[in-house]
Amino acid sequence: MDQSLIDAVQKFGHQGKITVMTGAGISAESGIPTFRGPEGYWTFGAREYHPQEMATYSMFCRYPEEVWRWYLYRMGVCLQAEPNPGHLALVDMEAALGDRFTLITQNVDGLHLRAGNSPEKTMQIHGNAMYMRCSRECSPRVYPIPPEVPGKAKEEPFNENDRQHLRCPHCDAMSRPHILLFDESYNEHHYHFNSALEAAQQTDLLIIVGTSGATNLPNQVAMMVFQQGGTIIDVNIEENTFSDLALRSGRGFFLQEYSGIALPALLEVLTGDGDGTMPRQDG
Repeated sequence: MDQSLIDAVQKFGHQGKITVMTGAGISAESGIPTFRGPEGYWTFGAREYHPQEMATYSMFCRYPEEVWRWYLYRMGVCLQAEPNPGHLALVDMEAALGDRFTLITQNVDGLHLRAGNSPEKTMQIHGNAMYMRCSRECSPRVYPIPPEVPGKAKEEPFNENDRQHLRCPHCDAMSRPHILLFDESYNEHHYHFNSALEAAQQTDLLIIVGTSGATNLPNQVAMMVFQQGGTIIDVNIEENTFSDLALRSGRGFFLQEYSGIALPALLEVLTGDGDGTMPRQDG
């Protein structure tokens, strides 16, 4: 790790608000395919649908069972994955920083919570694929998807038990995945829109991990920190919108590394337990 980066991080060890914002890259290191990759495509009838077509409320209204089958298959993939060293470093970071720490995640796989980050400090701004809510919005509550349902194979059709498990417990309507769909807007109740922006306003150090800036709210968070003079560290294996923003600020850094390597090293520097040395990747 570059000495200028170490010096910049060390000053936040005992002061300042630190926000970490994660995307698909950290989950990919646990074996979860990225949402927009080829694994996201879905075929039913004679047509192949892309994720941007499947993950819409319009598609859910037309083909609710197909949208559910797609999400349940993806849920099965997520449930087989385990938190990686990047996730675990963020658990330790929360424990070390306490009220100075906030985690904002675009990931719907629930791995941050499974790793040990607290729901109180974790804003799941795109929802959580392990939960459902009423499609008619008879209640704002969300419910865990019954364990009997997830993990269906791609070719496995719905049965009546599946349909019953996925009904709203209040009004008996079909439930929907607790996910922000492409043709929907952020809100505070389900997706922490205002809370995320309030956290950005208070952020002194923003660590962005494994996301390229393809969605609106993360861009607003990063731009707010940028405009307020905060420090931005982008952790990604590829250059992206956020790495450009960090470097353009004149006070930010681009750490071109896997999160499972970079985050434990950044944690060491923040807590004073190490010098931020990162192990070399072979190959």
